This record gives sequence, structure tokens and C-alpha cells, in this order.
Amino acid sequence: MRQAAVTPAALIRLSASPCGQPAHLSPVTWQHGCVTAATHSTLFPQVPDSADAVLEGLDPEQREVATALHGPVCVLAGAGTGKTRAITHRIAYGVRAGILQPSSVLAVTFTNRAAGEMRGRLRMLGAQGVQARTFHSAALRQLQYFWPKAIGGSLPRLIDRKVQFVADAAASCRIRLDRGELRDTTAEIEWCKVTQTVPADYQAAAAKAGRETPRAPAEIAQLYAAYEDLKRERGVIDFEDVLLLTVAVLQDRQDIAEQVRAQYQHFVVDEYQDVSPLQQRLLELWLGDRDTLCVVGDASQTIYSFTGATPDHLLDFRVRHPGATVVKLVRDYRSTPQVVHLANGLLAQARGRAADHRLELISQRTPGPEPVYTEYTDEPAEAEGAARRIRELVDAGVQPAEIAVLFRTNAQSETYEQALADAGIPYQLRGAERFFDRPEVRKAINALRAAARFGGNDALLEDAVDLPSQVRAVLSGENWTPQPPAGSGAVRERWESLAALVNLAQDFTAARASATLADLVAELDERAGAQHAPTVQGVTLASLHSAKGLEWDVVFLVGVAEGMMPISYARTDEQIEEERRLLYVGVTRARERLHISWALCRSPGGRPNRRPSRFLDGLRPGSGSAAGRGGGGGAGGVERGFPSAVAGVAAAVPRRTQRSPARCRVCGRTLTDAGEMKLMRCEDCPSDMDEGLYERLRSWRAVQARRAGQPAFCVFTDKTLIAIAETAPEEPGELARIPGVGTRKLNRYGTDVLAICAGQDLGTEDEDD
Repeated sequence: MRQAAVTPAALIRLSASPCGQPAHLSPVTWQHGCVTAATHSTLFPQVPDSADAVLEGLDPEQREVATALHGPVCVLAGAGTGKTRAITHRIAYGVRAGILQPSSVLAVTFTNRAAGEMRGRLRMLGAQGVQARTFHSAALRQLQYFWPKAIGGSLPRLIDRKVQFVADAAASCRIRLDRGELRDTTAEIEWCKVTQTVPADYQAAAAKAGRETPRAPAEIAQLYAAYEDLKRERGVIDFEDVLLLTVAVLQDRQDIAEQVRAQYQHFVVDEYQDVSPLQQRLLELWLGDRDTLCVVGDASQTIYSFTGATPDHLLDFRVRHPGATVVKLVRDYRSTPQVVHLANGLLAQARGRAADHRLELISQRTPGPEPVYTEYTDEPAEAEGAARRIRELVDAGVQPAEIAVLFRTNAQSETYEQALADAGIPYQLRGAERFFDRPEVRKAINALRAAARFGGNDALLEDAVDLPSQVRAVLSGENWTPQPPAGSGAVRERWESLAALVNLAQDFTAARASATLADLVAELDERAGAQHAPTVQGVTLASLHSAKGLEWDVVFLVGVAEGMMPISYARTDEQIEEERRLLYVGVTRARERLHISWALCRSPGGRPNRRPSRFLDGLRPGSGSAAGRGGGGGAGGVERGFPSAVAGVAAAVPRRTQRSPARCRVCGRTLTDAGEMKLMRCEDCPSDMDEGLYERLRSWRAVQARRAGQPAFCVFTDKTLIAIAETAPEEPGELARIPGVGTRKLNRYGTDVLAICAGQDLGTEDEDD
């Protein structure tokens, strides 16, 4: 077939190519916690009546994002700082002000849920017509449209799951893969394709990237090649081929590239820290030689590097676009100061490039309870303990939908499913089938549509007096009951899906008292198109990876023990730091209450040889000190880029840098007291001072003071000596970083101090004695 012959050629050619490198603002609407969190919106809000009204309620930094409509813009947005709010208001303001044409804007993100949320928010802001899609969805639409012109015929069939193809490829190579190896090999092939690695280059690329391969690299390369051959023989393409082929078409056909660029003039990329080299290449081809690009991301939330995602494109944005405007969002509207303090403390201990660009969040919420840390004897006891606390919260009035249990691996889910079921607590599994794709939901909406059309002749609706009762009556025909079924599993999940439709009908009626069944069906159709699912009333069970982008009032982080967090196979510094970021993502999902727990062993009666995660050292009570670090991304604000005319000499122009806030090197808290800043830690944080070194420094200082005829504190204060004795610097740079040293004292006393820290005895007697 012609398609089968063309597809692999395009893939091989592409894979071998290199990767391309004056509105009213009332402060009370955003300050002091006077409104709901910036990441929230009412269910059915009124559409703003003007462009200026779109800007109301934004904080100063969000407003900068919304009004920065020209040139490249980079938004560094910490967790809970309202990044989606900022970029959707940016698009809506541009559209409502007549600066952007809706059809010329393409907003891309990474999940259907996020794209659906973006479309829903844009609809609420009166900016219909803007394309908000995932990278794959946008590429697939373009590929389907241009394939007949570029290649001829119809686009090859897209396979939903590649696992069976990988299994068939393994059989053709006479390689036996168990279930885990099959899954991991499939993931490895996906990594190859998004990093544009061909089978012949796999072994070298895997070694360079430090990949933990499920089988010998030579076998993976063989399986990868066989998989590609099998697809070619069967005339099909996979998910990654959609991007590869779109890139190939845009690279090879200048006329098609120009047609796409004529359609889209403005681009917005959410979660930019997660782009792969292949997605970055596609973005560059969409852009051409233009710079009408706004990217949003947070390097501290990079948790998908195993899929080929890299924060380098975000961190290097200013290098590629010297004229860019950079806006930092650090006002956290989601979490209480107690949760934010723990999140900042986690990152204060981080290392690596992403950590160097971290943002210190500033909570805008009123204080709440401190995080709760609990140790259990075994994993079943931990699950039962979490279920018991959740039962207490629900009995106290907390909605189950506002509670989440987050774990490192999906395998941990079963224990918590059973514990919640035993406690009679409704729950839902995150990462399952999309809401509007569930069979029971599709069937229920069809039943509602039929009732809306022929309601007058439907006996079920005879006694229904309002919209919610009509919905309950129709869904009763789908075997829905007001009381949930006992137990867990598929029956319970089906009931929860239908209950979500009932709850939505109640909310819809509260917002529009005169709404009819036909109005609700129209709303459901619009939500289905935007994948804007209603809330399912149940405790959420989710892995930390699938919880990204979500938030709850109460979060239980479970299994936070060595071997699970960080996971046992995370060995390199880079892998360990990604595990730290994963825990950071988990912490920042909590709005008000955070429960962190771990078990000393897996099964009852087992050997209690586990210990809490190293990431909690120095943060949880009684855990001692942890190695901290200074520096970081620091405060929010706006950095203006250089005009394009002088962009080429940007690197040669000196810039005034903002001093980063001083942080406790033990717990990571921002320091404001001068004495604490000299110690580089809180007064009440544990000290690891070398007492002998401190006494030797005091004796040496006394001699220097007598020689100079000055008080001892004029040489170094007690706090500075304590800081030196705690850090024991080994070279001038380390000593210079200690507050109270400075250049003059470093030049005068540095040699002596470093010698004393190295253990040399300089004597304590004055030369004149």
C-alpha cells in the first residue's frame, strides 16, 4: 500500500534530523484573602461585559501576564499561583479588546483534562472560538487535514494501545517479555520517539541519558526496530507518530507550513517545563520566524523526565528570546502558610539546575493547621488509620470530593480502596476513563436528551416538579438509586458517575432557576466537548503523577518512606531530585490540611526496617537537621526583555540582579531577623556547631582584637563565629558566603580562619607578650 510505504520513510527521515533548538484595579479583590483562591471559579459565573472587566480581580503579576500581548512572554508560575487564570485571562483580554482574533490563537497543554478546563474558562470569559488543545490533538487535526495533499490517500489508522504491537514484535524476535517488561519496553519506545532517537542510535542514547532499561539495550533496540517494521506492514501509526509525521510534513512542505502559520499567529503553551524535544520542534515549526509566543511553567514541578520531558526549554527561554518579558507568579492562593512553609522547605534542600530557578511561594491564605505526621507499624494499619481520619472529617462535614489520598505507585491503591470501602466512604480512582467517555454517562445523557424531547409523554416525569427531580427520575430508569451500593469496584464507580450528574443538575438549577431539562442537556453537551467534567462525590485515590494540576482541601500523602519516596530505583542525583519534586507536587495539592504518613514494614508482623523519607529530614518535628541551601528563584515580579534591535548584545549588558531572600539552611524558612540571617538558620532550629572549632575561633578573635585595640565584635560577632563553626568552610568562596564576613574581612582574616577550620593551630598568644 502506498501509505505503508510512505509512513516509515517520513519517520526515519525525521528521526534522523536534529532537534531544533487603563482598567480599574481594586486591591481588595486580590489582597489579604478577600476573595476565593485565584485557581477557583464559580460554577456558572457571569461573562465579563467588557475587556476591562476581564482584568478585574487579577493580582498585579497576573495582570502583567494578561496585558503582555506582544512579543515573547515567559511566565514562571509556582504551584497554586493562578497560572491558568492568568493565561486564560490573557487570551480573553486580547480577544475582547480586539487585539487577538479568536481563530488565530492556539493554546496547547499536555492533558485532555487541562485542555478542557482551559476551554471551559475561556467560554466563561466570553472568548469562544480559541483553539485549546493538547499537542497531539492539534497535530492530529492538522495531519488529518493535510495528509491527502502531502502524502495522498487517507491517514493510516491510529492505534489506541501499542502494548499488543510491542508483544507481537517481541514474539517475532523470539524474545519473551513478562508483563512488567512489556509495559516498560513500551514506555522505552515512547521515550525514543519523543526524543527523536532511531533504533540504530538507541544504545548510545540510553547510555548517555542514564536510562534504566528493562532489558539489555541491544534487545530494546531490536524490539524497537521490529515494532516499527510491524506498524509499517500493518499500515498503522501510533500516538508519537502523530507528532513525528506532522513535523515531517511541516519540514518538507513549505506551502503547508505557511498555511498553518497563516491560520495561527499567537501561541500559548501551558506546563512548558514538560515539553519533549519533539514537541519543542513542532512548536518551532508552528511559529516559523515569529515570536508571538507565551509559555508558562515551573521547573520545580518537572516530574515527567522519564517520558522525555525536560525543563531546559523553559529555563533557556530568555537565552533563545533575549527580548522576552518574564513574569514570576509567587502569590500562592491555594494553600495555607503552614502547607506553603513545608513546600518551600522541601525545595530549600534541593540541588540541580531546576532548584537554582525555584520560586519561593508566599501564601495569601489565613493560617491553618500544621501538617500532621504519623508513623504506623505496617501498610494495612496505615490505610486503616487514613480511612479512620477521613471518616472523622466526613462526619464533621468535609465533602468526600475535597479529600484525596496520594501515593507513589498505583500498586498502593488496592489497600486504600479496601480500607475506604470497609469504612463506608465513597471514593473514585483518578486516571481512569474520562468522565464523558464512560458508558454509563453516555447512556444517561442520551436518556436525558430523550426525556427533554418527549418529556410530556414520559411517565417517569409525571411527579417531577423541578429539574433535579426530573433528572433523578430519568436516571432511576438507569438503575440509579439515592443510596449508594455497598462495597467498591465497578458498581460503585457507576453509581458515583450518575450521582455526579444529579449534583450537577442541582447546581445548575441554583444558578438558573428557570432552567429546563433541555437547557441541562445543552450544558452537558458543551461540557462534554470541553471535557469539563462535574465533580464526583467521593474521596480521590491517585498517584502523585496523576494528581498534578489538581487540588483538594485535605490531602493524605501516604507511604512517604525510604524506598518509596524516593522510589528504590532512583539512584542518580537527577533521579533523586525528581522524586523530591514529586513530593513537592503532592504537598502543594493541599489547600488546608495535610497528613503525611509512613509504615515501618509492609505486612503485619514484618521486620520494622523502614524509615521516613529523607526528604522530611529537618522538616518534620524531631527529625534533626537537614543540609539546606541558599539562593533560588526568589520573589515574584516582572523582568522586561531587551528590544529586538539590541537582542544580539543582550549578554554583554550588565543587569542589576535582585538579592535573593535569606533562608534557614535547616528548615528553609525565609529569615528576617538580622541575628538569624548571620547564623543562616532559625534560632530554634538545631545547631550542628563544632564546639571545639568555635572555642579556637574565639581565642583567635581575642588576639586579633587586642592587636587592633578594638572590641572583639569588631573582628567578628559571636553570631558570625557560630555560623563559621557550623559550616566549617574549606575554601574562600564558602567563607565569603557567610553573612558578616564580607570582602574586607575575607582579605584580612580569611587565611587565618580557613587554617583554623582546617585544624591548624595558630596559637592564641599575642606576639608582643
